[in-house]
Amino acid sequence: MLHNYFKIAFRSLWKYKANSTASIAGLSIGIGCFLLLATYVLREVRYDRFQQYAQRMVRVNLFYQSGNGEPTYTAVTPTGIAPLFAREFAEIERGVRLYPLSSGGSVAVQYKDQLFNERSVLFADSSFFQVFTFPFVEGDPKTALSQPNAVVIDETTARKYFGQESAIGKTVKMDERYTMLVTGVVKDVPSYSHIKFNWLGSYRTLPRSRTEVFDSADDYTYLLLKENASRQTLQAKIDALVNKNFNNPQDPSSKVRLMLEPFSEIHLYSTASNAMEASGNYKYIYILGGIAALILLIACINFVNLVTARASIRAREAGVRKVIGAVRRQLFIQHLLESGLITVAATVIGLLAAILCLPGLSNLTGSALNLAVWPDFTFPLLIGMLIVVVTLLSGAYPAIVLSGFEPVRVLKGHALTLSDRGRLRNGLVVFQFSVSMLFIIATLIANQQLDFIQNKNLGLNPDQVIVLDMAAGISPAKLDAIKSELLSHAGVQSVSASYDSPLNVQGGYSITAEDKPNGYYMNITAIPVEKDFVQTMGMKLVEGEAYNDTDIAQSTRDSASLRSYAFLLNESAVKALGWTPAAAIGKTVNMNGRKGKVKGVLQDFHFRSMHEKISSIALIPEYDYFGKVLIKTRGGDARQTIEILAKIWKKNFPLRPFDYHFMDQEFADIYKAESKVSTILRLFSLVTILISCLGLFGLIAFISQQRTKEIGVRKVLGASVASIVMLLSIDFVKLVLVAIVLASPLAWYFMDQWLSDFAYRVQIGPWLFMVAGLIAVLITFFTISFQSIKAALMDPVKALKME
Repeated sequence: MLHNYFKIAFRSLWKYKANSTASIAGLSIGIGCFLLLATYVLREVRYDRFQQYAQRMVRVNLFYQSGNGEPTYTAVTPTGIAPLFAREFAEIERGVRLYPLSSGGSVAVQYKDQLFNERSVLFADSSFFQVFTFPFVEGDPKTALSQPNAVVIDETTARKYFGQESAIGKTVKMDERYTMLVTGVVKDVPSYSHIKFNWLGSYRTLPRSRTEVFDSADDYTYLLLKENASRQTLQAKIDALVNKNFNNPQDPSSKVRLMLEPFSEIHLYSTASNAMEASGNYKYIYILGGIAALILLIACINFVNLVTARASIRAREAGVRKVIGAVRRQLFIQHLLESGLITVAATVIGLLAAILCLPGLSNLTGSALNLAVWPDFTFPLLIGMLIVVVTLLSGAYPAIVLSGFEPVRVLKGHALTLSDRGRLRNGLVVFQFSVSMLFIIATLIANQQLDFIQNKNLGLNPDQVIVLDMAAGISPAKLDAIKSELLSHAGVQSVSASYDSPLNVQGGYSITAEDKPNGYYMNITAIPVEKDFVQTMGMKLVEGEAYNDTDIAQSTRDSASLRSYAFLLNESAVKALGWTPAAAIGKTVNMNGRKGKVKGVLQDFHFRSMHEKISSIALIPEYDYFGKVLIKTRGGDARQTIEILAKIWKKNFPLRPFDYHFMDQEFADIYKAESKVSTILRLFSLVTILISCLGLFGLIAFISQQRTKEIGVRKVLGASVASIVMLLSIDFVKLVLVAIVLASPLAWYFMDQWLSDFAYRVQIGPWLFMVAGLIAVLITFFTISFQSIKAALMDPVKALKME
């Protein structure tokens, strides 16, 4: 019996090739997209959870607010926090500090006569490998970081530097300052870890390890809690300690908190700034998970539509089988088996397509994706469940329909017509195109927001600015020499430097002013800059003047007590201080001990993501440390300018590899997550439309076949080709119009929620819905027009002869 079922199933699939092809193609696309998105979503959900003690680990984040200033919530803490907490609180088993040697930049590493730029360089306490369970290939995790100048590397780095030789015992020169001894090799850090490193040095190597400092925040602090220790209880104890030792009772408006964040929630839920890597967004996981489920559901609906449309042709077959003794259960199994064969074929094709497309999705999302993200046997289990669920979801109803025909009615010539099941089929078509409309509208809105971001006036100009990363900093004398040499070349317009990137300024300070009462402080962001920073970055002054040589001379005196600073404040800072731009000029201010006067007021500029409103910021001419050299070029042949830069660099820094990037790439990186979502929406909008169109194509083919005689009669009576095409098309166009009406409010709601994350956003206009509706109608019409025109051009004599 089972052999007979398979034989009939294969014959049926072969007989109705177009229908079978559309069914398999639609399901394959749906299953392939589902597997791709499920792999990405799983990777995001599994982030950091591979750590053995993930559920007992927390990161300490710092919250502070001075007076009426903007609150700051950051992932970095003072150096002394981890040792202090380990001594004070019995709930803590171990604490560990992490310090990136060059945040966002590169570090020069020399081995023999080879020079490399390394970006993933961290320093950590010796307890690191007792807290984080990165597996070792060589060395002892308990002692690997116990001594100064020890370093642990990953397998890829070991092969890169030392080939097949053992890395243990090898020495390298790092950042021109440290001679490091390799004491361990670990397996490559998984891509789904927010702590990533190729080099992990002993924290005791750094001068900062010798003192417990509490007045500056540069370390990442992680704590491993003891089993059964309560995070809430520990948080209460930490709050009490902070209130006693760090908050000022005379200034209740100023607040400091050290907050514990669960380790496993950092990637998707953290809102702390200055994180070790850009956090993900749990909302995007819901979006992508929803897209995966909807695409699979649409593919199943597409299959149901095609099979139920084919029911009228196979009604006689079912009737004959029932007359000769077949029971409904046998017919149900037969048709469910056909659905299962289609599902298996579609799953195999979809799986192969997903494997082939994983590298492309990796490039699209910027994440290293592979099937290894699925733990143990979960992926084969998923494939098996997928086959069963999709078979039941898409095959059960058609099997019930096809096995439920009344044989007497069918054999008398009353074949089941599509109208008998029209309501359900129409509802499924409406659902399909509602989802497609949802994607089309979402794509249009996401693209509009990204265009808005890219074209908005930032208040500064990152175009044609080359950034040189200076991990070890650059002295004022060296900077002046390089600047003079660079400006002698025609391709260089101006040169400056800053502490960090002007597109992502994180330095937190507090400021007070001469006309403010005692105890008044306001939070403010600040960035130390070189004299020509304003000119190089294309900023505009509302009032006052930019820096000159006198300002630099006064702020770089040898004695800190003799220094005075000229401040450039933005409009938001001046407004927060209660001044007008004109009144601000000449005001005396004090920022963390730096005293001076306001020299100018800058037009507000975006120094962080547009997810945040522009807040108060100050520019200060402080030359103690510059991490970025900024070179504004005149455009033209950038390659020639870069070659000149490389030569100058090599002459001045022979032990540092040349490392540069363009600032507009930094700008693009800030909105990488939004760009990913927009691209994914575009891609999967096309997928949903394609699947829906495959279903429409199959349906219109069967409808044309059902109405062959009607079309023949109409043509004999004088109907034109255009009228017949309209007759066959109008019902589907109506369904698409209904889908537009249903999808539009849903799309508006979801995209308005998405846009609410941006402080600066577009408004959703009615024209977007009209454009999306027009696109959907045109796609529908062109999809069904081929079969409609083919049916309309058919010879009516042939159609009527079959009567």
